Amino acid sequence: MLPLIVCSVVAMAIILERLWSLQEKRVLPQNLSAKVWEWVNKNELNDAHINTLRDSSVLGEILAAALANRHRDLDSIKERVQDTGRHVVHEMERFITTLGTIAAISPLLGLLGTVVGMIKVFAAITAHGVGNPTVLAGGISEALITTAAGLTVAIPALIGYRYLRSRIDSLVVQMEKEAIKLVDRIRDDHEAGRYDA
Repeated sequence: MLPLIVCSVVAMAIILERLWSLQEKRVLPQNLSAKVWEWVNKNELNDAHINTLRDSSVLGEILAAALANRHRDLDSIKERVQDTGRHVVHEMERFITTLGTIAAISPLLGLLGTVVGMIKVFAAITAHGVGNPTVLAGGISEALITTAAGLTVAIPALIGYRYLRSRIDSLVVQMEKEAIKLVDRIRDDHEAGRYDA
């Protein structure tokens, strides 16, 4: 039971922390893209704005990577955005694998408890025979409780894991759309001769 209790506490902590970290307002602030477009359109982009953008959110970090390299050729900009994107997605997925592992091993820990309980039942049968049901009840009770506890930990952990995975995938798609828009704008500006390639 102790490993199951530890797993349940860790799973709950991961779910709550990731729900907090993956809020849309923290990853994709609503007015961020508009602010970036305003800087670009008014030609007010400078290092201070880019640093502010980088520190503002996950999307800001990706957009800042594109803007910091806007004077380079388009392939270099795309490569930099992709590298930054991989890093931020890795950060967004922090602890998700651990949550998936907890969802997978909790039923097995419950099954292990079931096996131990049944071993105790057979040991009691060997020592006392089958005539006294109270002797058997302890082992059977342990077997059933650990199975139920394992499933009780695994089901919410699996639900949390699946939800957080889909949440991350959805946020990544939205970030990709914003990054593509910005890279396309930088490409257009290169073609218009606004930046030195």
